[in-house]
Amino acid sequence: MISRALIPSSLVLFTAALGANAQTGPAIPDAPSYSAEQSQQQGQAPEHIPLEDQPHPEVTLLGLPKSMASDAVHIFTSPAYIRTRDLTWLLPLVGASGAAFATDTHTMRDVVSRNPSFNQTTVNVSDGLLYTSIATPVGMYAWGKIKGDERSRETGILASQALAEAYAVGELVKVVTFRERPNIDNARGDFFSAPSKLDSSFISGHSVIAWSSAAVIAGEYHNPWAQLGIYTAATGVSLTRVLGQQHFPSDVLIGSSVGWLIGHYVYRAHHHVPRRK
Repeated sequence: MISRALIPSSLVLFTAALGANAQTGPAIPDAPSYSAEQSQQQGQAPEHIPLEDQPHPEVTLLGLPKSMASDAVHIFTSPAYIRTRDLTWLLPLVGASGAAFATDTHTMRDVVSRNPSFNQTTVNVSDGLLYTSIATPVGMYAWGKIKGDERSRETGILASQALAEAYAVGELVKVVTFRERPNIDNARGDFFSAPSKLDSSFISGHSVIAWSSAAVIAGEYHNPWAQLGIYTAATGVSLTRVLGQQHFPSDVLIGSSVGWLIGHYVYRAHHHVPRRK
């Protein structure tokens, strides 16, 4: 089973390499933004400046189609940007994914409760947290428009953009891998065997959406308590998908990783940093 699992896991981990695409250099706290003209005067090409420090246009709803089209290109070409330094997070992720694949069946058969009432309760909790992660960006955008809060308005747009892109990637992976759900065939978790490609277990759609939204919001708001709450809610979505017998641990681990990387990329690539006077 592990050897068959390596095919889809490699596909998603390769897609996750968009994190490398976002890492054009180390982030510098309170570093000034540079315009293309300034960078040329200093003999430095704009693409060599850390992504979050490059000048970005104001985030608007009208600009979403262009931004999402650009993101799609970067996401699917991201493997070309993998560098040696990215192994510091890729290798642990690969190792954790391999361990999860190796123990998926045992975990769902012998560790996670199969009590229907318990499973349904956790599914309901997961759905509620997911709806919250979707509604929060909408609410933040509305609040920003009403109160003139630029950060809140931008967060709402970028988080919505990230979860839409993450959802599209997740559905594509499902169609390619169509893995069986834990409640099928005594939790064997075989790939290329699911009755419906659209109901594939790999990857967790809830997780990829929740973590993409969380990554953007956490990027905009650096308060440690806010970030703790944001990532706790995202973790709750992933955990309850396993406890509800809806997904294997590997589904939510890789789904969460891909979602976070997409959200992190969207924030770094589009966050509008006002130029300093």
